Amino acid sequence: MARIKLDFQNTEGHTLAGLLETPPADVDTQRYALFAHCFTCGKDIAAASRISRALAARGIAVLRFDFTGLGNSDGDFANTSFTSNVQDLLAAARMLEAQYQAPSLLIGHSLGGAAVLAAAHRLDSVEAVVTIAAPATPGHVEHLFSGARGELEARGEAEVQVGRKRFRIRRQFLDDLAQYADAEHIRRLKRALLIFHSPVDEIVSIEEAAKIYRAALHPKSFISLCQADHMLTNREDSEYVAETLVAWASRYLGLRRHAEEAGSGTAPLVAAGEVKVTERNEGLLRGLYGERHQLLADEARDAGLGPDPYELLLMALGASMSMTLRACATEAGMTLDDVEVHLRQERAHADDRQAACAEAASAGRLGQIRRRVLLTGHLSDAERAELMRLADRSPVQQALAAGVQVVDESDPPDQ
Repeated sequence: MARIKLDFQNTEGHTLAGLLETPPADVDTQRYALFAHCFTCGKDIAAASRISRALAARGIAVLRFDFTGLGNSDGDFANTSFTSNVQDLLAAARMLEAQYQAPSLLIGHSLGGAAVLAAAHRLDSVEAVVTIAAPATPGHVEHLFSGARGELEARGEAEVQVGRKRFRIRRQFLDDLAQYADAEHIRRLKRALLIFHSPVDEIVSIEEAAKIYRAALHPKSFISLCQADHMLTNREDSEYVAETLVAWASRYLGLRRHAEEAGSGTAPLVAAGEVKVTERNEGLLRGLYGERHQLLADEARDAGLGPDPYELLLMALGASMSMTLRACATEAGMTLDDVEVHLRQERAHADDRQAACAEAASAGRLGQIRRRVLLTGHLSDAERAELMRLADRSPVQQALAAGVQVVDESDPPDQ
């Protein structure tokens, strides 16, 4: 792979410093991406470097750069704002278009994620957007300046500490955030969206990911970064983001597959109505692919990279019940504001798998699934009872109750 240093001008005439990670000589450059780093960080933080290199190895060239006043870029950070960050992103996109190819993919980490969400609708070339540990709106960073608010009000500027660094900001920074108070721009995104977030993120709560997901329209996806910290300091977390990102993006960016890419994360082609399951390592990590979607399954109880097969089964059953409730309530004109389905069962797939390998009779019977359905809305007792009756009529539950026979195909279709 090659790393190319690039300098370009923003709208204020400042020179911004960037690095373009390009694929190795034996891998075609299929698309270009822009990576926006986290607040007060820089293009060279470990997560940005690792993700960019991993994407380049899979055929996506990535430009990462320092925002105005940070890293090797010119300008005074005190004169910047969230709006100027968005303008820097647009300047980077224009430079890529002029010298290489307009970006198809925007990736943003933390506040950089909020920036790519705000910039995407102004870039016609962008087909997909990815956020990593991002807040729904940039106003989330205001808490960092709470101790300096009095000085900002009185003097118009103040010195604040973010992490181990101290920066001078001006009141204009806070004033600028006010125009991004809502998430309406996310609803108008009109691009495929992938949200990465850790449930244990102590800097940006996972509730921010939920806000982004609720505001966005489909196609949208969420991937949990189990046990990852906000900065993705663990190399495995960064590489997992890159691998799953490419698998997801291949559906929306039309990335070509290479035979030698087995295990690289690029999604295989799957026929309509069919699913494909592949081995992702020598353990029990599996890739699950449909015609338009992909995810992972694993069996590790503590650090698995995906749900185990029984969890997937409960998810399918719960999704079918929830969809049935929503469709039937809408058709009947019921005021159903929200529905949650909670399912659990006591069996462990690892134990049953081992029993199956030993041809033990105890394998494979779920027995009982316990359900809790929460219906929110102005519903009468009769309407609630009717909806619960209809939940039992969901297609997946009926299929499970009827039983299923798996038949081997004598002549499997060409792969």
